[in-house]
Amino acid sequence: MTQFITAVLTSLSSGAIYALMALALVLVWRSTRVINFAQAGQAVLTTYIGYTVIQRTGSYWLALLVAVVSGAIIGAVIDRFFMRPIFKRIKSGPIVMIAPVVATLGLLGIIQAVIGFIWGLTNQSIQAPVSTDGFKVMGTVIAFSRYNLLVLIFVAVAMLLLTILFQKTDIGLALRASAYSPEIAKLSGIKVDSVRTLGWAIAGASGGLAGMLYIPGYFLFPNAMDLLLVFGFVAAVIGGLESLFGAVVGAMILGFAINFATTYISAKLFFPTAFIVLVAVLLLKPGGLFGSKKGRSA
Repeated sequence: MTQFITAVLTSLSSGAIYALMALALVLVWRSTRVINFAQAGQAVLTTYIGYTVIQRTGSYWLALLVAVVSGAIIGAVIDRFFMRPIFKRIKSGPIVMIAPVVATLGLLGIIQAVIGFIWGLTNQSIQAPVSTDGFKVMGTVIAFSRYNLLVLIFVAVAMLLLTILFQKTDIGLALRASAYSPEIAKLSGIKVDSVRTLGWAIAGASGGLAGMLYIPGYFLFPNAMDLLLVFGFVAAVIGGLESLFGAVVGAMILGFAINFATTYISAKLFFPTAFIVLVAVLLLKPGGLFGSKKGRSA
């Protein structure tokens, strides 16, 4: 029973982290139809910025705030000065779909190289702001700590704020309109380019939050977020790539599948399980669980 409780709680914690990365990818996809593979580099960069703040001030909470804000700024700068010029120079043909994706892969390499040049390639660590000792359940210590609970709270609040933003505000309406039909949005007076930049900024902030919550307990190095990017992408595809809610559901499904497979079968299934689940979902529903050919859900 204790093993089952541990598996459930750790699944929620890991699924929450995957959800943040999946949300970042979906936000960019909805606005530009591009999978932003540079999101891993952006998340690592903002986490290194947070790490630097911790080294100078000793405050994890200030570092978390700075990482989220810097993530938003970096996301906006990338869209304004990197992605937008690419889209303006590519007018038609198959390259319209390929070039931006290749560009994000190239940008990922550039960001990681810059990180290595500034901070080096050695592993760094960030101390969790609260205890990482497991709770005691029925006299047994389980692999779920106060820090894991803190992660769940942060992710739940972030998702609630995003839901309110997209469903209850004019900015959210503009974001959805610009993603669904940019031509009609322009005719309605919406500044589509600026709105898309805002979408990139929100995605960058989500990635920054994911990095600062993910790294405690792991090592920080230039490629530290590559696996998180893979799992976030898989979660987004499982959810349907169009839906923020689908990204969260996909991340939770992935978190539970991986943790239960490694707990009850073999630790060697940690990586393969993600793709087994992905293939199974796509065989049953090629568009993902919440994908729709008719339109986009919020």
